[in-house]
Amino acid sequence: MDFQGVIELAGEAGDAAGVAVIVVGVVGATIVAAARLARGGRDVYRPYRQQLGRSILLGLELLVAADIIRTVAVQPTFTSVGALGLIVVIRTLLSFTLELEITGRWPWQARPEAGSG
Repeated sequence: MDFQGVIELAGEAGDAAGVAVIVVGVVGATIVAAARLARGGRDVYRPYRQQLGRSILLGLELLVAADIIRTVAVQPTFTSVGALGLIVVIRTLLSFTLELEITGRWPWQARPEAGSG
């Protein structure tokens, strides 16, 4: 297998890993939420949503890495680099908003200190 074939295979593996993380995360979070609900849990929505967000964030990171590998390593053109840039910007904005939803703060904000408040 030549270099370009290996890179393409690595990109496809990254895509598959990203999708798998999202799917497994959704299924796992749904099972946990259903179990909490079955035990009479009242606060199911927020933890469920946080777990979904974490799964999506990790999956997006893997998908971005796969796109970068595929675009940069295999004869980049202005069109492919421009498309990659647009994909990265969209996924980064999505990651930032998901982080805000999950933690209640932007990624660059310091975590609140324990015991304060």
